[in-house]
Amino acid sequence: MWDILPDVREEDAGPGTDRVDVLLAARLAELRNERGWSLEELARRSGVSRSTLSRAERREISPTASLLGRLCAVYGRTLSQLLSEVETEPAHLVRAGVQTVWTDEASGFVRRSVSPPQAGLRAEVVEGTLRPGADLSYDRPPVPGMEQHIWVLDGSVEMTVDGTAHTLRAGDCLRTRLWGPTRFRCLGPEPVRYAVVVVLP
Repeated sequence: MWDILPDVREEDAGPGTDRVDVLLAARLAELRNERGWSLEELARRSGVSRSTLSRAERREISPTASLLGRLCAVYGRTLSQLLSEVETEPAHLVRAGVQTVWTDEASGFVRRSVSPPQAGLRAEVVEGTLRPGADLSYDRPPVPGMEQHIWVLDGSVEMTVDGTAHTLRAGDCLRTRLWGPTRFRCLGPEPVRYAVVVVLP
């Protein structure tokens, strides 16, 4: 029997709740149900346990960046695309105050969608911040072959692409196409802040 889509609406995201997390949980459940997959099938495809998937869809846990990375790969979306689906379509001018900010407390990662995905545009711009010692890994890219430009604004980060580690400091830029696993590690002692430009193939 298929699991029932949680009845989570935008108006449920009231005081004391994180609006993005509430809408994200509902969207994750929608994506699975649109494909007619059970939680067991999604667990098989993503490598994430059934219980974790169920709790994420019911907002019993806040999904980590690593978990969302696995689900985005299964659903063929970038994280920015997924987050944009729970927001209204952005205007051409995206003011700082309306840019979506998502925090993964478990890994120490803060993600700001500076220029979200939009119909007719292939690129998006993201600002990432990692606290000292933070270590963030993705098993695979959400869209194989997608182009990524990482420009460090403050601090330093070690980025590993397909087994090769690169140390980036303020002002450095790494340009690559993603086919395999990636890893971001903040070298500290200060947080690292960087911009990521993503271009879909």
